[in-house]
Amino acid sequence: MRINRERQTQPQPMIGQAWTGRHVILLHCTNNNQFINLYKSFHAPIEPPRQNCAETLSQLLSIGYRIIAITPISANHIQYFLVLGD
Repeated sequence: MRINRERQTQPQPMIGQAWTGRHVILLHCTNNNQFINLYKSFHAPIEPPRQNCAETLSQLLSIGYRIIAITPISANHIQYFLVLGD
């Protein structure tokens, strides 16, 4: 007896092309221009963050990220929402 099985193809990962698609970064800073933390999608291209938040933003903008939103988290805590891609 012969069994016919349909072969399902899974999409192959695109190794070496981390900038393909959309990437998200959440950058947290103080009101005094001090870097707090950076959260990113897994393959988002970044430069190492600096202690100076303006410098970190400058690096991200030069890579091609766009600022989508700026949100005050507390009286001394700001979140920048940046997107790169599509």
